[in-house]
Formats: sequence, structure tokens, C-alpha cells
Amino acid sequence: MDYVIEMLNIRKEFPGVVANNNVTLQVEKGEIHALLGENGAGKSTLMNVLFGLYQPERGEIRVKGEKAAITDPNIANKLGIGMVHQHFMLVDTFTVTENIVLGSEPRKGASVDIKKAEKQVKELSERYGLNVDPKAKIRNISVGMQQRVEILKTLYRGADILILDEPTAVLTPQEIKELIGIMQSLVNEGKSIILITHKLKEIMEVCDRCTVIRKGEGIGTVDVKDTDPDELASLMVGREVNFSTEKTKADPKEIYLSIKDLRVKDIRGVEMVKGLNLDVRAGEIVGVAGVDGNGQSELIEAITGLRKSTSGQISLHDKVISNLSPRKVTQSGISHIPQDRHKFGLVLDFPIGENMVLQTYYQEPFSKKGVMNYKNIYQKAKSLIEEYDVRTPDEYTKARALSGGNQQKAIIGREVDRSPDLIIAAQPTRGLDVGAIEFIHQKLIEERDKGRAVLLLSFELDEIMNLSDRIAVMFDGQIVADVKPEETDEQNLGLLMAGNTVEKAGAE
Repeated sequence: MDYVIEMLNIRKEFPGVVANNNVTLQVEKGEIHALLGENGAGKSTLMNVLFGLYQPERGEIRVKGEKAAITDPNIANKLGIGMVHQHFMLVDTFTVTENIVLGSEPRKGASVDIKKAEKQVKELSERYGLNVDPKAKIRNISVGMQQRVEILKTLYRGADILILDEPTAVLTPQEIKELIGIMQSLVNEGKSIILITHKLKEIMEVCDRCTVIRKGEGIGTVDVKDTDPDELASLMVGREVNFSTEKTKADPKEIYLSIKDLRVKDIRGVEMVKGLNLDVRAGEIVGVAGVDGNGQSELIEAITGLRKSTSGQISLHDKVISNLSPRKVTQSGISHIPQDRHKFGLVLDFPIGENMVLQTYYQEPFSKKGVMNYKNIYQKAKSLIEEYDVRTPDEYTKARALSGGNQQKAIIGREVDRSPDLIIAAQPTRGLDVGAIEFIHQKLIEERDKGRAVLLLSFELDEIMNLSDRIAVMFDGQIVADVKPEETDEQNLGLLMAGNTVEKAGAE
């Protein structure tokens, strides 16, 4: 068999951690090959070795049959390997074209020939069906478009082996569909794709073969046509995974959160929440379903004090909390699992132990008269790390060194531990593997069963259907429908999210 990539018995260590232990990956020409594993299993590390960002302690890499020493990404590029990272590497203030040609610009004498560059980008994007506006600034285009720019960057440099690291983690369902089409057309052009993921549905839909890594060890490679999601899940986490969330029927009590005629503007001054009304009761999970960009983020930011509302009222237990500071909102009995864990959830350069008390560090027993008690802080952190299965070398490790799933478990531990009346969970499982998703869903249901109110914002329709006791559909800044999951399906919800009425959605 001719392989375009062979990574044989790769070992990669970091201080105190073996990230890859004797892992083998063999990729055939013209296939989409999934690299599957839990958060922190070592998938991205292995691909960073292939891309030249890390050097392995042991093992051999072969590219198109030839042994290769990939000591930096420039060598990887020369060998035809391109990588689209999970967190995009784009310059916000540059145009699409400037980002794509950066470092390999066509020249006209001493200056950059921007006209030629734009023409090249246009031709490249049309050839691969990756339609982008060459003159648009990165900061003004959607996340899905930014991802296309990242893919075009690799193609511009002549890549015929593409590594896509968790490419669907930040995309809407529509953008995921488009990306799958793009991957298929790239393979038809003779490219090979390595897809780092833990989304089993996508593997079944688009991949030819799948290599599984568990806790840094290679578990094996399977043909996707000969397997199913249950088998892949158990290979990935080492046990059976329950995909449907077990829960008893909700028993909602009094109204905890009440929102009346709320109006909120975004950063540009455009009104995104337009006279919205919503109640959430003790002992229920209310899911907010909607296509991204219909005011969901602004709604959550207004409730949590991160954004001012222009009119209307937000109350918790009949006490008005509109436009309070985030700390006062927190003290009133609200916990917030934010949708962007890096921007709003963690201080990445603080130890994970200190991140565990970000909401309470100024209170006893963590500080007294303004003096921090680090012994108590780290003791508390250690117990939460154990309870929430946060996989970290220790509580003194910097938050940025943890995988996404373990960062998320740490945030959830911190927010749930404070025994809030209302938990706002925004995209709580974004970018997480099935094992971590199962764990987080169980925690949210446990909190509901303790009589807490839970407001869930998610763009994953199966998560909304699985977890919610009631679904509030948000369209154009308003709640346009309030449905029970057992009385609807994903098709219906999709129609409601597109602005159809309940009657029309039910008829279609």
C-alpha cells in the first residue's frame, strides 16, 4: 500500500506528561482520514509533530514513501503538508488576500503586487468552491468564512495533504454542511485530508478510515464503513457511552428568572434583542434554540451583566438585576458557563487552581482583609479537580496547558460548586468529546433535580433536544415559539429557527 503520510511509533513527551506513546498513523492518498480521541488524548500533539511545531522523542515520519525530518512548518509546507489550526492564525486587520499570501507575496519590484495576489486568490477560491471576498477584512467576515481563508492559505502554498484540527467546533450546522462539501471536493482533486475530531456523526458521514488515540496511545485504525458510532465511542473512551441523556420528567416550581420586553444592542449599536420575553422556573432546563446571530449572545451578556440593556427588565426572584455589574449578578445567585471559555471563562496564564476561585477569591476562606490564603485556594481546587475529573498534572499547572475539555470541566466545577439558583450554560459542550459531553449533561441534570433553574444556549440541535425540558426558539431577537422536545423534532425546530410559525412548521 502506498501511503502519503506514515507516522511510525511516534513518542512525544512534555515535562511530567507523555502526550503520544508509540502512536502509528498511516494515511492513503485521496482519503479523508479521521484522527479520533477524547480531549487531551494527544491528537493535536501528534499533528503538531507532523507539521513541524514539535519534535518527537522517538519514531519516524515518511512523506510519500520518503523518510522526512520535519523540523519546522516551512519544511512541512515544502513537503506539501498544510495545517488549519483549531484557533485560527489570521490577522484581524488584514484583508482575506493579505492573510492568504502573507510570507509568500507576489512581487512587483520591491513592493507587493496586491492586484496579482487578489487575482490568484479569486482563481484559487473558484477552483475549489471556497467562495470568499478577496478584499474583505478578516474582522468583518463570519467564522465559517475565516475557516475558508485558512484552507485557502494552505492551498496557496501548494498543500496536497491537509490537517484540519477540530474544523467544525465553531461552525453553525449550515457551515458544517458546506465544509463537508468542500472536503469532498478537495479529495476529488486528489488531496488527502487528516481530520482531527471527536464528532462521531461527522466521521460516519465524511471519513474513509479512522485512527483512534486514547490517553496518548494508538488504539488502532478502522474502516468507517465497517463500524458504527457506538463502537467508535467505546474505542475512544474505553467504555460504553450513553448517547441519550437519562433524565426523569421535570417538575418545575416557581419562576426564578423573568425577562420582560428586553432590548439589547450589540457592539455596533445594532439592536439584536428586540422586546424579548422569557421565564425560567426552578427545576427545569430551558434550551434556547436558534441560528447563530439572532441575538442569543447579547441576551446572555445582558443577563450576566457583560452588556447593558437599553430597556426592559431582568429579574431573579422578583428582584431586578438589569444592568448590574457582573460581580453583583454573580452574588445575586447566577452562575455563568460562558460560550467562549478562553475570553470569558479563564485567565489562561493563571494556574488552574486559582481559576477555580475566580468568582469567590475575595471571600473567606480564600482571603481575609485583602490577603489571599493560597493554602485554602489550592485545597479547594484540588477537591474540585478530583470531583469533576479535570485531567491536569496538578492544581498548579497553567490553565492554558489543559485540553479544551478539561478547561471546560474546571469552569463547570467552579460555577456549579457555588450552589447558584440559576445556571446559564452557553455552549457548555462546544468542542468536547462524547465522554466529556455525557459528564457535563449529567451534571446539569443533577443541578436541575436539586431545584436549580438552568438556561441552556446551544447551537447543537441534538443537545437542545436531549437536555431541555422546554425549548424557546429565538429568531430575529425574539422568542418566536415555546415547544416541548417530545412534541417536536429537529426538522420542525429548524423551520422555526428560520422564522416559520409553529403552525407552518408543523404542517411541513
